[in-house]
Amino acid sequence: MEKVKGYIDHIIYRNTDNGYTVLNLISDEEEITCVGTFRTIDKGENIEAEGIYTSHPVYGEQFKVENYQITAPDDTLSMERYLGSGAIKGVGEALAARIVKKFGKETFRIIEEEPERLAEVKGISERKAKEIAVQVYEKRDARDAMTFLQKYGISNTLAIRIYEAYGMNLYGVMKENPYQLAEDIDGIGFRIADAIASKIGIHTDSDYRIRSGLLFTLLQAGAEGHCYLPESLLLRKAGELLELEPSLMEAQLQNLAMDKKIVIKMPEEGSGDRKVYGMTYYYAELNCAKMLHDLNISVREDDYLPSEERKILEKIAALEKELEIELDELQKKAVLESIKNGILILSGGPGTGKTTTINMIIRYFLSEEMDIFLAAPTGRAAKRMTETTGYEAKTIHRLLELNGAVSGEAKAARFEKNEENPLEADVIIIDEMSMVDIFLFQSLLRAVPVGTRLIMVGDVNQLPSVGPGQVLQDLLKSGRFPVVMLEKIFRQAQESDIILNAHRIHAGQDIVLDNKSRDFFFLERNDVNVIYKHMIQLILEKMPPYVGAQPYDIQVLTPMRKGKLGVETLNGILQKYLNPPSEKKKEHMGGNTLFREKDKVMQIKNNYQLEWEVVSQYGIPIDKGTGVFNGDIGMIMEISEYTRSMVIEFDEHRRVTYSFDQLDEIELAYAVTIHKSQGSEYPAVIMPLLSGPKMLFNRNLLYTGVTRARNCVTILGSSMTLREMVDNNYENRRYTGLAERITQLLS
Repeated sequence: MEKVKGYIDHIIYRNTDNGYTVLNLISDEEEITCVGTFRTIDKGENIEAEGIYTSHPVYGEQFKVENYQITAPDDTLSMERYLGSGAIKGVGEALAARIVKKFGKETFRIIEEEPERLAEVKGISERKAKEIAVQVYEKRDARDAMTFLQKYGISNTLAIRIYEAYGMNLYGVMKENPYQLAEDIDGIGFRIADAIASKIGIHTDSDYRIRSGLLFTLLQAGAEGHCYLPESLLLRKAGELLELEPSLMEAQLQNLAMDKKIVIKMPEEGSGDRKVYGMTYYYAELNCAKMLHDLNISVREDDYLPSEERKILEKIAALEKELEIELDELQKKAVLESIKNGILILSGGPGTGKTTTINMIIRYFLSEEMDIFLAAPTGRAAKRMTETTGYEAKTIHRLLELNGAVSGEAKAARFEKNEENPLEADVIIIDEMSMVDIFLFQSLLRAVPVGTRLIMVGDVNQLPSVGPGQVLQDLLKSGRFPVVMLEKIFRQAQESDIILNAHRIHAGQDIVLDNKSRDFFFLERNDVNVIYKHMIQLILEKMPPYVGAQPYDIQVLTPMRKGKLGVETLNGILQKYLNPPSEKKKEHMGGNTLFREKDKVMQIKNNYQLEWEVVSQYGIPIDKGTGVFNGDIGMIMEISEYTRSMVIEFDEHRRVTYSFDQLDEIELAYAVTIHKSQGSEYPAVIMPLLSGPKMLFNRNLLYTGVTRARNCVTILGSSMTLREMVDNNYENRRYTGLAERITQLLS
């Protein structure tokens, strides 16, 4: 590491979002181009920086700054430069020269301690003197705070967030309860706060530490899909995290409940483990149950005349004739129930006619001149819904008119559509309900007025949502809503071995592996390197012409993240062959991942603030919005080291600019986990399956993976492993209470 010291002569470029800056530094009369992340600096300020010299192919030699600190000007010339740089509003070069000429080396002391004396300088009134002093004082506070926080190993980026959140109160927060940072500051979790607390000297059994550890454990449980944890499990997990005995933590549970951070519920039977919820999770379940209760309006049998049902059935028959389709009894029942009830759940596996039923429901309500909204949790699912129905479907986020000015947390998302500004529709149909988590469901229900029909469609045998909860399962489990479960596999679907094998998997039956199929293939390969070779061959050569798609559209799905057949290893290998390095393609190392232009990538967390735009072929913006969501897949179009940013194009030509600081939100997507593939459909799917943990290699996961393919599934691996997965009916239990909340309200 080398050091340079000087004053900022000129700021060439600054990204206001992430602080990335290119500037000219004058050091001993030598001009140095510096690049790095600076948030609080201005032209004229003095800095001392550590870093390395690098050579840029276009911009020449640069000093890449790793760490820096702002230094006070130590001579009259530096003082004059700083004051006249524009850093202090209302002070130009001429006025700065007069101030320094008057007070010399005492200039900054005078400004800070005797600001009224500035009025002795020609051109400065008493009011202006105060304004200058306030600016200098405010900037000094920021600089002092940055210096203080850096002592504890806090990066410049986080230090700025802390200062912006607390101002001068940060010293008290850091001294008394640094764990408060984990609750208040985005990007600071328990582990960072704990490391800071350790440096400050906070005891490991501090009440603040225990409380923060318990809340963090509940937050982690939410990330794993749980809405609550049994008390004993919570104490055990928090104990492992904090390295403390569970008995030392019990008292803090009550204190957290009194502070309304958590809710503690007794078990239904009145004995056994208590259920501990994070506050937002509990009220999300409770609110959903209350709103479902209000929407669950049914036509009473007494008020429903047989003649009315006959008219409806006659109309359905006329529509069948018009559309040239024939509904079975369960499908007709679904249409009838959608007319008679405020809520309907329509479920069934692939090929059982869910799409046909939805289309008939749409046509019926349109014939009654009703307004219908269609939506799905992801962009891909919404696009597929549009294609299969012929009517526009939106993502739930777009339907609810997501407001981008929010934090990145799902439960903090702000939607324009809500109780006060509800959706103006007679019928709302939501597809892929298995993917909807408890917070998104709560936001949806808030926007559905009483009297609007809500039809929820999904396959209950799919994996549950990535976010907390298992909404569809809990709705069915409650037994309080009309449900139609489609079972018959239609003749057209019977011609697809993808569909037939999916049903066999669900039923725990053996699947035929004779490769006589047109769309379901199994290749026995027990060597990892051989699997790699065949996978690449299939993607580059054999699959594209067979399914009429590009290699980019063929998706590798795997149960695991780690291991030789996990996404992390597979993505590195597939990138090498599917998007090899080239002089024409720029690259950037983000964390442990090498990103390259034309790479296939996936967004791995919901970001409600990210702005996107759609541009025409002439580069003119034709649409824009906010929000990129967990599971969205796109391609890297451009990488710029100069602006430290990356442009990614997602479905529907949505272009998003990511700063390099945001690259932890994306990962390569040549291979993705089966869990992440929910709601998506691909022309062809390749699944490498050799061996893995029992909790992952189960029937449910295999079923979900197979049903992601539209035209072709190819499994590479061990037939024994495949059969073990079919036999393994293990389901990773989720701790949710929505069914219980519904039962209590609707009993």
